[in-house]
Amino acid sequence: MRLDKLLAHAGFGTRKEVKDLLKKGQVQVNEKRVKDGGLKVKPETDEIVMNGVRVQFAEFSYWMLNKPQGVISATEDKFDRTVLDLFKPEDKRQGLFPVGRLDKDTEGLLLITNDGELAHTLLSPKKHVDKVYFAKVTGELTQEDQTAFETGVVFLDGYEALPAKLEILAAGEARVTIREGKFHQIKKMFEARGKKVTYLKREKMASLELDESLSLGAYRALTEQELASLLKR
Repeated sequence: MRLDKLLAHAGFGTRKEVKDLLKKGQVQVNEKRVKDGGLKVKPETDEIVMNGVRVQFAEFSYWMLNKPQGVISATEDKFDRTVLDLFKPEDKRQGLFPVGRLDKDTEGLLLITNDGELAHTLLSPKKHVDKVYFAKVTGELTQEDQTAFETGVVFLDGYEALPAKLEILAAGEARVTIREGKFHQIKKMFEARGKKVTYLKREKMASLELDESLSLGAYRALTEQELASLLKR
């Protein structure tokens, strides 16, 4: 791999910014100062040091984010903060993106990665990956609502959703499991049943469960066990 590409992917800036760092003599490869970004290096065996700190490189990054309300599930936006704006500069590697999307006013679990193959697996309609949400709604939830979810709610626009699971937890509170990801799907499902969602939080996607110790806006790397479970799909 080219040295400048490795450094850019490791989060040290754009190719241009990395080029400037190299020109300033801030990079060493195997204890030799290097200014040529085109130098071929082997991340597995070569020792690469930036300003005295060894560069740790992995091809892919996997982060669990507890998305807060008010930010959008995108990599960049002219008007709103994005989920990537919540990341520290040293963690914001090139190519990171959110797997799927949560509405701006929805909280909870969001996987951030640069592994396109895993993202495709989790988002493919053919895979029917479970996504679990906690919802607060207006109105009383009934057995009829549960039955409607199980048979497939018909949106007000006529679209028939795939069967889903509605678990009534308390007055106006429920846990919903869906296997597709239509725009505003859960809101539209409840709307079709005469109810309005006032709060929505994603708790689980596939085998990955939200770490409740993460405060809103915080993130952490996936554990080896969490990643292994996702990659089994």
